[in-house]
Amino acid sequence: MIGWEDIYKVLAAMFPLYTALILGYGSVKWWHMFNSDHCDAINRLSCYFIMPLFTFDFTTRINPYKMNYRFLAADVISKAIILLAILLWANFTKKGNYAWSITCFSLSSLNNALVVGVPLMEAMYGPLGENIVIQSSILQFMLWIMVLLMMFEFQSAKRSLDSGASSLESATNCESTNVDDKSKQTSLLVIAKIVGLKLAKNPNSYACSLGLIWALISNRWNLEMPIIMEGSVHIMSRAGAGISMLCMGLFMAMQDRMIECSAKLAVVAMILRFIVAPVTVAIGSFVVGLRGDVLHVAIIQAALPQAIGSFVFAKEYGLHANLLSTAVIFGTLVSIPLLIAYYVVLNILL
Repeated sequence: MIGWEDIYKVLAAMFPLYTALILGYGSVKWWHMFNSDHCDAINRLSCYFIMPLFTFDFTTRINPYKMNYRFLAADVISKAIILLAILLWANFTKKGNYAWSITCFSLSSLNNALVVGVPLMEAMYGPLGENIVIQSSILQFMLWIMVLLMMFEFQSAKRSLDSGASSLESATNCESTNVDDKSKQTSLLVIAKIVGLKLAKNPNSYACSLGLIWALISNRWNLEMPIIMEGSVHIMSRAGAGISMLCMGLFMAMQDRMIECSAKLAVVAMILRFIVAPVTVAIGSFVVGLRGDVLHVAIIQAALPQAIGSFVFAKEYGLHANLLSTAVIFGTLVSIPLLIAYYVVLNILL
């Protein structure tokens, strides 16, 4: 049973995040140390240097030969359900659109497994909980962040092509509104090429894969990473969570209000994170036959607060960063009582 000492360990892991957040906010709002360009540069540093090295560093420390593949299958099924629901919503409803589909996927799929998840799951379920949440992080780094980046790049490329086409149409006074199938196919091929090139240049695309390759080799032949290489990775990767929260504080300070998104959107974000995500994982877990503590851990880890990195990506691509910052800040604050409630209810019902 989780005790006060365990809750203190989780709070001790969370408190430094808000220290970085307050420093970022104060450096702009109170001390006027950074302007908008500086904030964008710091966020880009986090997105393209610190986060990939953090992902690589973490992935190299796992043992891929001792993973729970049924849990991983349940996670894949849950994300497939989410993607299918988002696809249907975006294409067959009046309010559905691609940009919000990306944000909904981020809110319902990416959780803060390492900073909050590891100490909390270890307190609740011991080594089993810690191992499961680490495996969830690996799948998140390798698959779901890649899916998110592909969606971001597709949105960015499509927006660029659409704006270019609109400018060309205005310049030539084109009156034709019919676009043949061949031109549509050409447009899709161009977008696919742009997305592929952008992802190839993004170190987040292969950081986890390289880390997993090293983990497979090192655990197979009992190798250790050279100290020089390990130190070179650590010097940047250790700043991962701190710089991400600092960027969030900078972003908040640059806005007219501390919390820019509406209360309605914030509630929707909380529903996606704390209800939709664990429900879909529960469905996937029942499909693959998970039982006992593994089932409990699978459901609870899906209800962990929003991933800090999701804000960094949203800010970099200019898509609903205000909502993601709210989801991270307030979701992390309310997560502890919600997760404990999940723990109690699951122990009673399952």
